[in-house]
Amino acid sequence: MSIVTAEQRDEHKVDLPQLEKSLRHVRTLNSAIMTVVIGGLSVLAMVPLASVLWMLLRRGSERLSLALFTELPPAAGMSGGGIGNALLGTLEVVAIATLISVPFGILAAVFLAEFGPDTKTASAVRFCAKLLTGLPSILAGVFAYGLVVLTTGTFSAPAAGVALALLMIPTVLLTAEEAIRMVPARMREAALGLGATRTQMVLRVTLPTALPGILTGVMLAVARAAGETAPLLFTALFTDYWLTANVMEPTPSLAVLIYDFSGSPFPNQIEIAWAASLVLVFLVLLLNIGGQVLTRRHLRK
Repeated sequence: MSIVTAEQRDEHKVDLPQLEKSLRHVRTLNSAIMTVVIGGLSVLAMVPLASVLWMLLRRGSERLSLALFTELPPAAGMSGGGIGNALLGTLEVVAIATLISVPFGILAAVFLAEFGPDTKTASAVRFCAKLLTGLPSILAGVFAYGLVVLTTGTFSAPAAGVALALLMIPTVLLTAEEAIRMVPARMREAALGLGATRTQMVLRVTLPTALPGILTGVMLAVARAAGETAPLLFTALFTDYWLTANVMEPTPSLAVLIYDFSGSPFPNQIEIAWAASLVLVFLVLLLNIGGQVLTRRHLRK
């Protein structure tokens, strides 16, 4: 049992006058002032966001009902109606974009992180990916219009999927590469030491371990794609009918419905635009929350 001497107790005593003096120091005072200023600015920056969300809840919740999700959009001057086909069309377009972007993004990330991290090709791919993260979405729509719409002769869900995939690939690639790089080197060395090939090591060790981080990037990319409007105007257009088995035809979406109905002179269509905005924001919010949850779990592990 250790004995604490009087000298040791004196060393741990708090010098209150000295502490009070330090709180009055110029640097301490500046730190406290800046903390208050930054906190106030943060609250001020949240005011517009909170006001938009409050307006969406107040205006959009008025039309929330089962009919909103099961009926077709109303024609000009008609009452009732819903967003059923637009919601399904959004899910279809985003699913196509995900099927295109995720394999390309993950395969590119595996090459950048495992097989050629220091090559000139890897440097060029990283530069292009970072450049594409700031690509205006309307340019992605123009690209898909020239590549798919003019080639097939029709607006369609695959054309919209190509445009959205172009926006999703950089996010998936960069986040997947970072997640793969965070896998401990000892796990790779253990797999190779047990006789696994490099491909087996990637498929059975690296990718399963990095899966939470990869899923985070995928969900964030999907959240961005779900809210895009400009690419869909060039590639999918809109239709007032339910989806059919033929994907090579104009496809409705929530973003385009909001764009069309928000400028309508008819109150019923404006109310549906508010309700559709609330549903779209709720979907994007769920995806972002899911991505944050996966990120925190991955960091804890």
